Amino acid sequence: MTTTSPVLNTTFIRPYGFYVRGFYALENSNYYFICLGVIYIATILANALIMSIIWFAQPLHTPKYFGVFSLALVDVSYSTSLIPKSLDMFIYGNRLVEYNTCLTQMFFVEFFSAMESYALVVLAYDRVIAICFPLRCKTINSNSKMIIVILISWAIPFVIVLTMVCFITRLSYCKSVIVNSYYCDHGPVFKISCSDYSINWFMAAFYIVVLLFFPLALILVSYVCIVVALLKIAEADGRRKAFKTCTSHLILVAIFYVPLLVTNIIAWVNVYIDTDTRILNTSLSGAIPPLLNPIIYTLKTDEIMEQIKKYIRNRNNLFSF
Repeated sequence: MTTTSPVLNTTFIRPYGFYVRGFYALENSNYYFICLGVIYIATILANALIMSIIWFAQPLHTPKYFGVFSLALVDVSYSTSLIPKSLDMFIYGNRLVEYNTCLTQMFFVEFFSAMESYALVVLAYDRVIAICFPLRCKTINSNSKMIIVILISWAIPFVIVLTMVCFITRLSYCKSVIVNSYYCDHGPVFKISCSDYSINWFMAAFYIVVLLFFPLALILVSYVCIVVALLKIAEADGRRKAFKTCTSHLILVAIFYVPLLVTNIIAWVNVYIDTDTRILNTSLSGAIPPLLNPIIYTLKTDEIMEQIKKYIRNRNNLFSF
């Protein structure tokens, strides 16, 4: 589609689609994407399990587990927006992605990636209320209030990511349509444009700061408040038990943010990193946390383990008759 701008008298070129290049030097990359497919199936099963437990177990209908349910839902959505299309492109060879399909995938991947960080903030918020205000936590953070917090945490990334993707439609592509990534990645897509993409650079930086690093800052501040509150507890055993409720969340934060920090720090200090290494790092960063999140919460949360044991006991009793 080609149209002429009445103001600049230049030609605007919107391509039919983009060719997602992916790995071009890594041998046997198909096996890697098959591995991602296995990770995706395990991710769906693990998160479906934890969502089912929370949905059907009445004792888990609390603000904390509403937050865990939201994180599991984001994990499933994030993996679904990213991995199946990548498998179609790199295993079946459908690397030419139609323009609107590309922008649709870009929106959902960037949206749910940002939602991962905001879901972790919601869980940090719940821990702050529970530990810093133990006597008033049920009134400060009721189920209805937690649902409102979760909805707000979805709305903020939605508006920012939608704006970021809409700015892509202003770009003209007169040279290359080859995207050096494994999906319709925002940065590689706008960088191959022949238009002025300074606003896209700004939106990319705004996205990183507001949707990734700002949530991390909020999480760090929340744990400063938690540590201060724990120091006021006289008994060491009380402090240990209170902090134990935070360990699962801290592990999830580390799993999600460490790869992101490494990738962005390398980019900011202009250290050269070849395309295959960057794609390998970013793809694993997008695939592994959604798989590990439900496993960690299941294994390290007594309430969830108790519900699983209760279900197993009920099943055994049922089959014993």
